[in-house]
Amino acid sequence: MFTALLVIIYVAFISLGLPDSLLGSAWPAMHVDLSAPLSFAGVVSMVVSCGTVVSSLMSTRLISRFGTGKVTLVSVAMTAGALLGMAAAPSVWWICVCAVPLGLGAGSVDAGLNNFVALHYQAKHMSWLHCFWGIGATTGPMVMAFWLNHGNNWKGGYLTIGVLQVVLVVALLVSLPLWKKVAASSTGTQEEEEPVAALPLGKVFQIPRAKAALLGFFCYCAVESTANLWASSYAVTGFGVGENTAAGWSSLFFLGITLGRLFSGFAAIKLSSPALIRLGQIIAFVGILLLLLPLPVWRIPVALCFIGVGCAPIFPAMLHQTPQVFGKRFSQAMMGVQMACAYVGATLMPPVFGFLASVTNIRLFPVFLLVFFVLMLLGTEKVRKAGEKQTPAAE
Repeated sequence: MFTALLVIIYVAFISLGLPDSLLGSAWPAMHVDLSAPLSFAGVVSMVVSCGTVVSSLMSTRLISRFGTGKVTLVSVAMTAGALLGMAAAPSVWWICVCAVPLGLGAGSVDAGLNNFVALHYQAKHMSWLHCFWGIGATTGPMVMAFWLNHGNNWKGGYLTIGVLQVVLVVALLVSLPLWKKVAASSTGTQEEEEPVAALPLGKVFQIPRAKAALLGFFCYCAVESTANLWASSYAVTGFGVGENTAAGWSSLFFLGITLGRLFSGFAAIKLSSPALIRLGQIIAFVGILLLLLPLPVWRIPVALCFIGVGCAPIFPAMLHQTPQVFGKRFSQAMMGVQMACAYVGATLMPPVFGFLASVTNIRLFPVFLLVFFVLMLLGTEKVRKAGEKQTPAAE
């Protein structure tokens, strides 16, 4: 029962990653076909991000009323409908309309699944699940590339991913009884899930250590998303590295995250979530320090590997310790706001760095990373003592 539902959750995490990188890989063909400006991709991305933040904040009320299983089912169905709608889009404005349910679907399912796994499964699964998200995010562009190589058919790419999401919707529909059984087995009750507190945003900020935790999530995603977006430009503009070489170097960052989460899942068997967070921060700090040191240019790919591997355990471990730090009753409320803060950090901070780089120098890149790394460290250390009080999760 636990294993059957866990398999479906793993598949759901792959599906979460599949659409995340589709727009970037398809846009060069999409904007020509739809007669849209190249820069309009930023508008579509912002619509998706805003929907994701809103649904993350709403997730607690939805899950407290309907349960994680039903919210996940409806959210994935919204995502599937949005992707199929994009596959039939006659104009760029249709893409914007479909971006709304795409963002709304992603936020609730992300917050809901993360909290469900934190409550009912061991920490190793959180790392591996986010590794599977990376597999989905890597597979999406590959699917799109296949269709672009066959008649520049970006609609075929969206249709394929949309159909895969529909298959997942069917699997989630069939699995609905399992969510109740797993929750009942974990809690020893016949309720679908333990009662959760649907708190207003202001009340969430009043929970002890909440502000520190939210700072940690915001700053972690600021570091990860800025490193992902600007590492290649930093190498090319700052040090004259060739564009192809720099692109290969930047891929090492996500490779480090994906492989790091695979191995951190094994490490989570022996180490607590606070220990994993600290280990990841030490490794990431070494990477940022390498960028700051006056070493030859080879330090850039090595540093990106360290930063990627270091980032790998931090986010899953911060998520998994949420019920232990804030209690099961408040964990879903915290999870929703944590995910919202993460999305805001990932959305806003890369453009902020882009602006700073344009008015100063792109070599500010490692300093920018260091500032947000230190702020993240301050937040996670303030939460650490409560996070160490962990209870065994279900196998």
